Amino acid sequence: MKQNDLLRICLQNLMRRKSRTFLTVLGVLIGCCSIVIMVSLGIGMKQSQEKLLAEMGDLTIVTVNAPQGGRGKLKLDDALVRRLRTLEGVESVTPKQSLEVESIRLVTGIGGRYVADWSALVGLDTAEMEKMGYQVLSGDRAQKSGDVLVGQYLAYSFRDTLRPDGSNMVDRWSGMWDESGKDKDPPPPYFDPLSGPITLEAETANGKITAQLRPVGVVKEDYSKGAETSEGVIMSLSDLRGLLTKALGNGKKMPAYDSVLVKVQNISQVKPVESQIKTMGYSTESMESIREPMEKEARQKQMMLGGLGAISLFVAALGITNTMIMSISERTREIGIMKALGCYVRDIRVMFLAEAGAIGLIGGLVGCVISFVISVIINLVSMGLSPENLPAAILGGGETSRVSVIPPWLLLFAVVFSVLIGLGSGYYPANKAVQIPALEAIKSE
Repeated sequence: MKQNDLLRICLQNLMRRKSRTFLTVLGVLIGCCSIVIMVSLGIGMKQSQEKLLAEMGDLTIVTVNAPQGGRGKLKLDDALVRRLRTLEGVESVTPKQSLEVESIRLVTGIGGRYVADWSALVGLDTAEMEKMGYQVLSGDRAQKSGDVLVGQYLAYSFRDTLRPDGSNMVDRWSGMWDESGKDKDPPPPYFDPLSGPITLEAETANGKITAQLRPVGVVKEDYSKGAETSEGVIMSLSDLRGLLTKALGNGKKMPAYDSVLVKVQNISQVKPVESQIKTMGYSTESMESIREPMEKEARQKQMMLGGLGAISLFVAALGITNTMIMSISERTREIGIMKALGCYVRDIRVMFLAEAGAIGLIGGLVGCVISFVISVIINLVSMGLSPENLPAAILGGGETSRVSVIPPWLLLFAVVFSVLIGLGSGYYPANKAVQIPALEAIKSE
């Protein structure tokens, strides 16, 4: 039997009992919609969690600390930095050191008008900052001695000495959210931190030291790298160590680094790299301790939601099996005539499998279309019923998170799975059809 004949007979048999075929396809459609929507909700939840973690900081940064609060034999020194750079999966390494003194004061503006009574002053390997993922929002990177980068919100730490107490600082948290709860830009600070030099005044055990800092860029806030990206000052290690030498006085040994930042190539390598560093005897910190439990929970919920959808599709499979068995009982004589005319047994089997597969294919395709529409409606309801939110509800992007996310692979999986369900459900009825003796089938009423 030719393929065109098989296709024509398959369609004729499906249209012979339209109501039964429709109800069977409807069962597959509902099952397909269930599994696609359930899985899409799990994917949306996972992406929302990843976005939340990404806002908290770089997920690929591992912070290495000295054991026992730095009192043990293992120190954070240049030898360790060189060793960490040889680890598999490590992209960049930079030591980090702070200026630990009794007090730090920053002064800027004409006549020292603006004053910050506290600030974090940190030294890094500025040549590695780009690889480490530090983002410069404005200005340039530190290239020369004396160049510094300031945190995104450092300007809000300064008070205006010409204004009365209580109203001499800009509150960057005021008006951060609008009536709908969306983020707004903070109010502008009193001055641009890149507009002029900043004078550092530090009180140490050996007296007061001063230094002129030249801000050349503003870095984006990222707490995974440290609070200095928000309200601090970042300079080169050589400049910071020069300040430490003045603070400690002559003859005193330079302290070890406070910590070492290690950036790995991707999230999957964070845990192995952390394990290797801990094996060396050092303690580590990273977002992995938060991300892994959240990812595990999201995966469990996704499997649970997908399982609920799969139950619906399994029920639809029983409906396909029932439909095909009913079809065989009604077409027993037809099967006998086909065998008597010399039709191959494999053709009869293929015919019934094609009918079952077609039911799964039609249900899967229509189910995917309906699932996509339902997903868009869910996202629109969560974002707000507005035509402006329609592109974001379909494609995502921007600051909004979609509740339901249907990637292309999920639609393809749903169609293929529906077809396989149809073929699997039709296998038993197809085998039953080919086992009917031709003579008994012809005599059947």
